[in-house]
Amino acid sequence: QAIEKQLKICGYRSNVDVVALYLARQGLRSIPSLSQFRRLRYLWINNNKIQDLTFLIKNYYLTELYLNNNELTDISGALKHLCSLQILFLHNNELKKLGKTVKELKGMISLQTLNLFQNPLAYDPDYRLYVIYFLPSVQLLDRKLVTQKERESALNLYNPKKAWVMQSVAFGKRADTCLGTTVGSGRYTQPARRPIMPSGHEFGNNTNK
Repeated sequence: QAIEKQLKICGYRSNVDVVALYLARQGLRSIPSLSQFRRLRYLWINNNKIQDLTFLIKNYYLTELYLNNNELTDISGALKHLCSLQILFLHNNELKKLGKTVKELKGMISLQTLNLFQNPLAYDPDYRLYVIYFLPSVQLLDRKLVTQKERESALNLYNPKKAWVMQSVAFGKRADTCLGTTVGSGRYTQPARRPIMPSGHEFGNNTNK
């Protein structure tokens, strides 16, 4: 009934036209399959009592998913097919296993904004560095920008050998510069651009805190 109500409010004529669904704050404990909405991109299910996410198994094109403030204890096998996801809110649930949760998100190469705070797993002492290392595309974690220093710390912690090699290479370049050695063609190289934050993340940060 909640789905039908939203379809009427938005004026969708057919399931194929549905790109956004707002089902937040409906007191929902379960949701039927949403596979009929093949082009669904934006989905709000926050502030319900959801414990199972099997209804998402066919929604491959989701780019924003708001699952915060529910009763989720495990997301294994429920989200890994969402390779286009850019924003994912999972905060204020009951997720306990950091490794299993992060593993489920590893295939999301476009994921830029992620909230996991207020879950038991977030109390792990190395929680933030773990997420930063294993989900390198994430730029905004728990409403805080991921810094270059944090990325370096994560690399030192989880891949010290690679960190050592990178530091050695960087040291070699600095040494060449000090000695006046010309590296490459000598042409001007533009500085790397700063990461571009996804449009609308401010909106997400101010939603359902």
